[in-house]
Amino acid sequence: MILYHGSNMSIDVVDLKKSKRAKDFGQGFYLSKDREQAQKMAELTTFRQSTGEPTITTFRIDDSFLLDSNLNVKIFEGYTEEWAEFVLMNRRNPTSEPAHSYDIVVGPIADDKVGVQIRRFTMGYISCHQLMNELSYIKGPTIQYFFGTERAVQLLMRI
Repeated sequence: MILYHGSNMSIDVVDLKKSKRAKDFGQGFYLSKDREQAQKMAELTTFRQSTGEPTITTFRIDDSFLLDSNLNVKIFEGYTEEWAEFVLMNRRNPTSEPAHSYDIVVGPIADDKVGVQIRRFTMGYISCHQLMNELSYIKGPTIQYFFGTERAVQLLMRI
């Protein structure tokens, strides 16, 4: 499988310590199978940091990682209550200590549209059930791949 990482610079070596905290699936390295999504992320990162150039770094990983018994992998098939609670748990974790024990997490990205709905939920304006209904109207989820441990990162081969 080919995965893409969008940033304001080329990534030669993945350093999890440089990853931002309180992201969808926690502090880790995020990739996408969708090159266009990675390009958008590269442009956004470059704009926000006002430095560098939008850059996509490409990685290959053997699909069998999903079956590797040495890895703890979590896959969310779509927007679900479990996914929303997991994202909230991670976004509320300001520490560098993981809020979960997964090496790899695969699931929908919580983009700006999703973020607005999550904020409405956390502020008590809508129920978790209503949150799922709102999310079901958002045009198809973009899937992200989270690599949160050194063991997981070692599986990525830069192309």
